[in-house]
Amino acid sequence: MSIDRTCAAFAMAAVVASGVLLPATANAQGNCQWYATTALKQQQDNEKLKCGFKGDAWNTNLKTHLDWCATMAPDVWKAAAQKRDQELQACTSKRR
Repeated sequence: MSIDRTCAAFAMAAVVASGVLLPATANAQGNCQWYATTALKQQQDNEKLKCGFKGDAWNTNLKTHLDWCATMAPDVWKAAAQKRDQELQACTSKRR
């Protein structure tokens, strides 16, 4: 294979890879946006219901939630959102 053909092949591979990776990155950002927005709403519910939950998972800093999510696998941030939801449900149940 000539150098020109090799360079063309690498260039084509880079174009194809960027087409695959960009949507994945955009999807991950969208997922983390959902996660962070959900975490903020859960913290608002925590405050409104006076559940008293504290810690890193219970804060109102959107950027903190976004940054954390970006470093985690989807199953980890999904589990964190589910755990907060379960804790809020338990808090609500006690109030009845």
